[in-house]
Amino acid sequence: MFETLITYLNFPFVRYALIVGLLISLCSSVLGVTLVLKRFSYIGDGLSHVAFGAMSVAAVVGLTDRLLLVLPITVVCAVILLKSGQKAKIKGDAAVAMISVGALAIGYILMNKFPTSSNVSADVCSTLFGAASILTLTRFDVWLCIGLSVAVAVVFVFLYNKLFAITFDENFARATGTNAGAYNLILAIVIAVVIVLAMNLVGSLLISALVIFPALSAMRVFKNFLSVTVCSVIISAVCALVGIIAAILLSLPVGPTIVVADIIAFAVFYVAGSLVGIRRKSV
Repeated sequence: MFETLITYLNFPFVRYALIVGLLISLCSSVLGVTLVLKRFSYIGDGLSHVAFGAMSVAAVVGLTDRLLLVLPITVVCAVILLKSGQKAKIKGDAAVAMISVGALAIGYILMNKFPTSSNVSADVCSTLFGAASILTLTRFDVWLCIGLSVAVAVVFVFLYNKLFAITFDENFARATGTNAGAYNLILAIVIAVVIVLAMNLVGSLLISALVIFPALSAMRVFKNFLSVTVCSVIISAVCALVGIIAAILLSLPVGPTIVVADIIAFAVFYVAGSLVGIRRKSV
């Protein structure tokens, strides 16, 4: 199996898949800690459905670069969901249900009414659960992902203190003069970018797993914000690499395989966290 892996690594498309998968998982895990702590994890699930609807529209109108339509629509919906989760008449969970289910319904209707291929079911399944597209990435796709990932990392590093403040006590942050609304807006835009990037990796229905599982796993063992973030990044990176390699070697779908790796990691950290808690109580 090791020799087979070495052989596969000689192909550029495999190296591209590993690079993109690693970068997307890193960005997702970094933002996931903040989203989970702020009770905003629902945004990832809602935006993944929106991205599916936008992707369907882009396919119907025949856009060669679907990112030009999918990214702006996802960003706008991210802002709407953020606002609805704060002070709108329609609260966050209801807004997510309305937007996500509506986007799924509209996207599926469009793909059935205006099919872009002879196998609509396969197109829908590949978009929702991921497909072999992660193994057909071009050099341009890789560089685009690298550029956007670097931008996400720079935003997180430079705004770390502000994000930390609005994550744990947004009201206090506002009282000290922090423009919490602006930083929440930046957070929504960044997570929208990550969601769109991750569609080729795991599919629109599984994106939230990349955001939530590593953060929850790290929180089982660590309690410090920085420690949780670092641990979440490591977990996400390892699970992404293991998932992609396992999918290639075992001929499995990439997205679900990565999610299964995240689930296994969560189970391990859940047990480890329980053991650590028992030891602390005994001491």
